Amino acid sequence: MKIMVTGANGFTGQHLTLYLASKGFQVIAVSRGHAQFALPDRVQYCACELTNVSSVHDIVATSKPDWIIHVAAMSKPDACMLQPEQCLLHNVQATIHLGNIANQFGARFMYFSTDFIFGENGPHKEADETGPLNFYGESKLKAEQWVQEFVPHYVIVRPVFIYGPQLAGMRSSFIQWVQQQLSQQKAIKVVNDQQRTPTYVMDICWGVQQIIELHQEGVFHLAGPEVITPYDMAVQVANILSLDASLIEAVDSHIFPEPVKRAKQSGLCIDKAREVLHYKPHSFKEGVRKCFE
Repeated sequence: MKIMVTGANGFTGQHLTLYLASKGFQVIAVSRGHAQFALPDRVQYCACELTNVSSVHDIVATSKPDWIIHVAAMSKPDACMLQPEQCLLHNVQATIHLGNIANQFGARFMYFSTDFIFGENGPHKEADETGPLNFYGESKLKAEQWVQEFVPHYVIVRPVFIYGPQLAGMRSSFIQWVQQQLSQQKAIKVVNDQQRTPTYVMDICWGVQQIIELHQEGVFHLAGPEVITPYDMAVQVANILSLDASLIEAVDSHIFPEPVKRAKQSGLCIDKAREVLHYKPHSFKEGVRKCFE
C-alpha cells in the first residue's frame, strides 16, 4: 500500500513517515525543500509547495497513493493571526486542492486537524460543538468542514499538544525544551492555568495505522489519557530525568502576553478511539521515558 504524507519534514510528519515505512508501507514523503532526515528504503521524497496545484497533481498522478495523509499546516496561532491570507492559503486552500486531487485519483484522504477548533470546557468529544478562540482554529475548522462535505469516506484526526523523541534534523518538542533548560540549570516559568491532554507522537502513528488497516472513516481524537497542565508536564520531565524541579516556577498564562486567545480548559476525549481502534495511549510519564531512552 502506498501512502502520501504531507509535511514530512515537520515533527509529526517525519515521525509518521518513518513509522509507516517501518511497518511495511510505501511512503511518498512530501514537504518543502530538501529532505531533512535520512530516507529509509520504503520512502520516496518529493519536494513540493502544496499551494502549487499542478505540482501536487503531478506527484499524485505519478505515485498513485492509496491514501493521502495531510499533516502539513501553518500551525503557529500567532503567525496565523498576523498573516491571515497566508493562513487561509496554507490551511484551507491547500487542503481543498489535496482533497480534490485525492477524489480525482481515488485515494482515501486523512486530514490532520487540532483541538483548537474547540473553545473551553474540554476534554471534548468528536461531535461536541465547535467554537475556535483564534484564527488558526477557525482556519482548521473551515478545512474540516470542507473535507466533511466534499470528500467521500474522509478521515479527520485531531491530536493535541504533541510530544515525542527528537530525531536528527528535527525541531524539539516541549519536553526537550524543559530538559535542555534544566540541564543548564536555567530557571523556567511554565503555565499552570491551562489544561491539556498531551499526546505521545508514536500513539498517533499507531492510531493512524489502525485507521488504515481497519478501513475506518469519520473523525477520531488521538490524544493522551490524562488532563494535566504544562507545569505538571515540566515537573514530571524533571523528576523522570533526575533534574532540579525547583527551577520550574508555576505561573498564570497572563504573564506571557500573546496576541491570540487560547483555551484554559482544553484537551480531547478518546473514548471513541479506545472502542473502535483499540487505542491504548501511553501515560505522559511512560511517553517521556520512551522519548529519552
